[in-house]
This record gives sequence, C-alpha cells and structure tokens, in this order.
Amino acid sequence: MPHLTKQQIAELEAMLRSEQKSIQTKLSANDHYGLNYDLRDNTSELSSIDNHPADIGSELFERGKDRALTEHDELHLTRIDGALDRIAEGTYGSCISCGKPIPLERLQAIPETAYCKEHSPQQVVSRNRPIEEEFLAPPFGRTSLDELDHETEFDGEDAWQIVESYGTSNSPAMAEEDEIDDYNDMEIESSNELDGFVEPYESFIATDIYGQNVFFYRNGQYRKHMSATEYLESEDSLGGGPNTY
Repeated sequence: MPHLTKQQIAELEAMLRSEQKSIQTKLSANDHYGLNYDLRDNTSELSSIDNHPADIGSELFERGKDRALTEHDELHLTRIDGALDRIAEGTYGSCISCGKPIPLERLQAIPETAYCKEHSPQQVVSRNRPIEEEFLAPPFGRTSLDELDHETEFDGEDAWQIVESYGTSNSPAMAEEDEIDDYNDMEIESSNELDGFVEPYESFIATDIYGQNVFFYRNGQYRKHMSATEYLESEDSLGGGPNTY
C-alpha cells in the first residue's frame, strides 16, 4: 500500500510543476544566462582573441559563471521531469536504490528526489582542494628552497625580499604574525641575509685580485660588527671579561 495519499501526491506534483515553470521561464527570459549570445557581443573588443587574455578576463569569468548556473538549472529540470514521470508511472515516493518509501518530510523539502537519505548520492561533502594549494604552501611553493637541506642558492623567497624592500601595500594590521607594530617588521624574513657569504665578516672585508690591499665596505654588517666590538671593549675595560675580538 502506498505510503503517500492521493492528496499528498497532488500537492507534491503541484510543487514540481510550479518549480518547473519557474526555471523554464527564467532560462527563457535571460536566454540561458546570456549563453545564446556570442562573447564578442558583450565586450567592446573587436575580437575575443586579443593581445592578452586579461583584456576580457571579466567577460570570461562571467561566461563561466553563466555556464555553471545554466547547467545547474538544466540538471534541476531533468530531475523534476524524472519525478513527474515517476508520478505518472505510480512509482513516485520510493527510493530507486533500495525501494523503501521516502519520508514525506524529505519529499516536501526536495520533491524531485529519487533517493532516500541513506542512498542519496549527494550526501558526501567533497573535501577536494584546488591543486594550486599544493604550490602555495609553504610560501613561494616550488620556488622556495628553505625546506631543503644543503640548498643555499637564490630562490623565489629571495626574489620577493628584493622586491619587498621597495615597499608593499601591506600594513601591520594585515600581518599574519602577532605583535607586528612596525612596517619594518612586515618583511617575511630578515632582509639582511648573507647572500653569497658564509660568515658575516666576508660581506664587508675584501682584497684586490692578488689578495693584497685589504679594505672594508661600510655596510650594515660592518656597522653591526663594529657596534659589537665596541660593546666588548667597553665590557673588558670595566672588568666584564676578556676581549675576545
């Protein structure tokens, strides 16, 4: 004996036909979200094949969105048509997978459904992530060599640090780390890394091609070294310990 009364089936059929008419009217009124028009009709470009894809980037995004909305509505219509066919055949309200009755509450919420809750193919929420995220973590993805042992060459992070030294639009309020109070603290890592040097003193001590005529570059490492030297000398003069410089 059917678990749905004739009145309940009639009410559900009215819901299906109302939704069917609404979707058909919407698709007809907006020409399937504009997909019936050529892409060039929606742009000011003479050709959709221009010098750079970004010239029509917004239009391409909107066209992709329109296609997704159209496919969603067409799939909904297909399911509604299937439900109406099952009503005509007298099989409406039963799960096509296990044959058990579909509760009335579920049919009232999703009148086009052909499955009970246990066998619904849409009950699993996808946890798939965009493939791009594999290259975004760690920062700079495949161009970062910091995580690799015995790798000291110039990488993507070093390139960014050079560009970042000229300024960015970031502010301390946008920093991911805690206790960022100054724009100088916004850098990813210290901009004073020893690129091309092993020891700090190598960055400011130099000789000529013959190893003669030692001279100093008065850069940041030099000033830092001299400040430390002055501190150690003052400690030694006050009896704070031997001068190790």
